[in-house]
Amino acid sequence: MKDLGDLMKQAGAMQAKLAAAQEKIAALEVEGQSGGGMVRIVLNGKGYAKSVAIERGLMKPEEGEVLEDLIAAAINDAKSKLETRAAEEMKSLTAGLPLPPGMKLPF
Repeated sequence: MKDLGDLMKQAGAMQAKLAAAQEKIAALEVEGQSGGGMVRIVLNGKGYAKSVAIERGLMKPEEGEVLEDLIAAAINDAKSKLETRAAEEMKSLTAGLPLPPGMKLPF
């Protein structure tokens, strides 16, 4: 039964590491940009927009459609960066674990 005890300890340690990684990811902030930096969006680690910065010259009525497209592009850029950083955090957590190909944590 010693092996079972060791396995349970390892599972508990992994659970603690996973919780810590999730907290670290939730605390992340990433900035997405579009239009050469004319529109900037900051997302938190849960994917929610924290701030939006728009170059004042874009706030003309005739530029509305362009501005909408730039905002969407900046959000998508920030979301992509967030997903990359979160994947890096999880990869460092699962390094050395013999997980089958394609299996991801958390389940």
